[in-house]
Amino acid sequence: MLVSGRSVGVVSTARITHATPACAYAKTPSRDWEVDGEMVGVAEGCTDIASQLIYNNSYAKVILGGGRQYFLGRNDLDPELNHTNSGRQRLDGVDLTQVWKDDKDRRKLSAEYVWNKSQFDSVDPRNTDYILGLFEAGHMQYELDRDNGTDGEPSLAEMTQKAIQILQKDSKGFFLLVEGARIDHAHHDNNARRSLYEVLALEDAVKVANDMTDESDTLIIVTADHAHVFNIAGYPKRGNDIFGVVDNVGEDAIAADGIPFTTLLYANGNSYDWGNRTNVSSIDTTHKDYLQVAAAPRSSETHAGSDVTIYARGPMSHLIHSVHEQHYIAHVMTYAACVADNTQRCDHLENRDPNSANKNHDRTYLYVMCVLINFLHLYFVHV
Repeated sequence: MLVSGRSVGVVSTARITHATPACAYAKTPSRDWEVDGEMVGVAEGCTDIASQLIYNNSYAKVILGGGRQYFLGRNDLDPELNHTNSGRQRLDGVDLTQVWKDDKDRRKLSAEYVWNKSQFDSVDPRNTDYILGLFEAGHMQYELDRDNGTDGEPSLAEMTQKAIQILQKDSKGFFLLVEGARIDHAHHDNNARRSLYEVLALEDAVKVANDMTDESDTLIIVTADHAHVFNIAGYPKRGNDIFGVVDNVGEDAIAADGIPFTTLLYANGNSYDWGNRTNVSSIDTTHKDYLQVAAAPRSSETHAGSDVTIYARGPMSHLIHSVHEQHYIAHVMTYAACVADNTQRCDHLENRDPNSANKNHDRTYLYVMCVLINFLHLYFVHV
């Protein structure tokens, strides 16, 4: 993880040990080794991802997401479910949330562990330097299903806001990874409505980040790690519901078999209708549980091979343009933040007049926000 003296945070609507958030702090041959129970028979020396997060990344100030089951021992009661889930909890019996709390107490650090919205809302970022929030046993709820009551869980925007409030107190800057993970999950289920509402939730997180940071010293990058085989059909009337059927029945728009089709469709997935085209005229295709029709049968919809877009704002954002290999993004981030092989780039800033009009450039905050219509991530590089 990019640190170099900066504060660090990871936020996700997935399990915090899932693929993208784990990339920020763990090293593993398999993304599935999130908990020790997935590593039975693995040679000694390999450590599960949840353990790596707690034992090897004690400097991380913000950890917010789901996946509580992988941090509790097999005999520990889940505070929300009020029962054990031993098939998914830790075989070693260790409560990693307690390990995290004990570490912060021993070092006399201001820290809070929370697992519901009420506890989360009560955390005062002015007096809190470390926060661990695990709001679901597994992935967090979809935005359309989210319980925003006291026993529920915060939104992605709310987690992003509190993360920035805690991290931006560091005069050396911070790095924050924010992932809108459930966009991808809903696509895999051929569930367009839930997926697109997850996009809107991520958009809210981006707005929060823009409002809370300064373009002169914070690099925000928004992108996706891949596309999906998700299609938008042409020729619906202007203003027609995006989740509805194509309502233009002119000669050039109607399907050859005369059966209506929805504007949104998938190339493959579990909603294939096995060659019998369903007449959707009497179906509420705008309902959140409706699954758009897939053209080929699969247990889960696949990723796609098309390019995804990338957007950036802030220092060195001009380097984000055109088409790039994915690893290029990391090079831009380290270059903007003057870390890794780019430390000498900012040496001259140390001698800059502290009263200079450009004094904000004396510190680099890597604040990267990855977000897109497929799998959204936020990277905040406060420069």
